[in-house]
Amino acid sequence: MKVVICAGPPTSGKTTVLKQAARKLLDRGRRLAYLKIDVQYADEDELFSGQLGIPARKLYSGELCPDHCSVLVLGDAIRWAEGEGAGILFVETAGLCLRCAPYIERSLGLVVLEATSGMNLPHKIGAMLTLADLAAVTKIDLVSQAEKEVFRANIQESADIPVVETDALHGINIDPIVARIDRMEETTEPWVLRGNPPVSTCTICAGKKDIGWEKHFGIVRGLDTDLFYRGQ
Repeated sequence: MKVVICAGPPTSGKTTVLKQAARKLLDRGRRLAYLKIDVQYADEDELFSGQLGIPARKLYSGELCPDHCSVLVLGDAIRWAEGEGAGILFVETAGLCLRCAPYIERSLGLVVLEATSGMNLPHKIGAMLTLADLAAVTKIDLVSQAEKEVFRANIQESADIPVVETDALHGINIDPIVARIDRMEETTEPWVLRGNPPVSTCTICAGKKDIGWEKHFGIVRGLDTDLFYRGQ
């Protein structure tokens, strides 16, 4: 089975891009499944199952970072999609953790960015972009040609990957994304993250709310210091 993992900031158009790609893949006879990982609310699974008739699920990460949650559940999700007879699994993440990247080896990492989000956005989102295989830029009808060119240049300065500019709402220029999915290899075991997760061993991760590095243990840092380890 092929696994397409779609990340990107909130409201960037991830669902719309995947919906348009799904329609074209269904027309080609492909069998799909869809998983949405969000923090506390999502109805995209109802859209994919109701409008497109494909198996769809959602998962709330709650107090867990959604990208961490995807690491924990992705094995189960792949097995579920295989059990549904899918040849392609779409995984859409909430896109809230800019340091992590949800992509796994031999998957297609698709990052979706909106052209209206500011020219410097590609420099700010780290591994979500730099570890992706393909960038889709949405809402191109709302910016000038000059803005589109600067935005594309900033993406490719951060990551040497293909960029597809699309008006996803109207299904314009989705074909290059579909063609890339058709060409990708199957996602086989072992399933492992593509990049290294961030070091986050600290009492903040355990739920301690006090402000100030002096109140915490583990990997910490101050305003004028680099990362250091502070034992109990």
